[in-house]
Amino acid sequence: MRSLTGFDQVLKMLSGLFSERALRMMFLGSTVRVGQTQFRDIHDLLRDSAYILDMAEVPDLYVMNEPKPNAMAIGVDKPFIVLTSGLVDMLDPEELRFVVAHEVGHVFSGHALYRTMLYGLTALAARIAWIPLGYIGIRAIVTALEEWQRKSELSADRAGLLAGQDESAAKRALMKLAGGPRLAEMNAEAFLEQAREYDSANGDLRDAFFKLVQTQGTSHPFAVVRFAEIDRWASGGDYERILGGDYARRDDDSDASISDEIKAGARSYKESWERSQDPLIGMVKDIGSGAARAAEGLFSRLGGTRGNDGGDDTNRNGTGSN
Repeated sequence: MRSLTGFDQVLKMLSGLFSERALRMMFLGSTVRVGQTQFRDIHDLLRDSAYILDMAEVPDLYVMNEPKPNAMAIGVDKPFIVLTSGLVDMLDPEELRFVVAHEVGHVFSGHALYRTMLYGLTALAARIAWIPLGYIGIRAIVTALEEWQRKSELSADRAGLLAGQDESAAKRALMKLAGGPRLAEMNAEAFLEQAREYDSANGDLRDAFFKLVQTQGTSHPFAVVRFAEIDRWASGGDYERILGGDYARRDDDSDASISDEIKAGARSYKESWERSQDPLIGMVKDIGSGAARAAEGLFSRLGGTRGNDGGDDTNRNGTGSN
């Protein structure tokens, strides 16, 4: 989408519903900006992450006094990162490295622009909720962006793992986000089994429906989903391949194909559906397969009819089947 002329300009106009300058001034006045003399350890993690991910400029990072663990990357022209004190207190240095690199990944990938757009559209939808058609139209865009944002979190998790290169730390951070700081009371294998149980929805369509409803309006996948995805990606070959130096370069951008990227995205969704044990997804897959088989049968019958009229060489030569 960003390759289309004017698309980024439209996004920036929409994101203008939130003033980046006002946000930056708010955090500058009410939080602590990380640097050489403030939160030096976090500053080192930030600088290392930007270097490893090959960013031209290290983004600003602020620590906010807020007990709830959270982190975000916001802004349009010059995105910045915010960590809450609750998150900083909860994580050990390597877990924090994963989270900082996760947010740097958002900035590096251009996610902050779209996330800011989503925040603006969500606010606009609330303002015009009394206009049915306008609200429905914006709500559809918001729903699509929310799905995109949940997927962007998985991409940023991969960036966090690539920068930290410590799979155990990444998993510990996700477990703490789900269950709090008492890591000694948790177990990675049990948490992964919990993720598998969530994916399968206990084989019950009702639970699968509840999963679908509960994700609506959320900006992040649930922690068990992120845990299972980072476990799959770390062991699937792509992680090791990238560490080995096999990854896209900026010099190749001019040769990138939009259609190839669209196909790759569709293929990724298809593969995730094929892996899922969710009965609702299984039912949709069955319906889709049934429709495909029905269509194939219909075209086959039409082809056979044409053959009986002399238009199908296979049947005319007696080697086809009826």
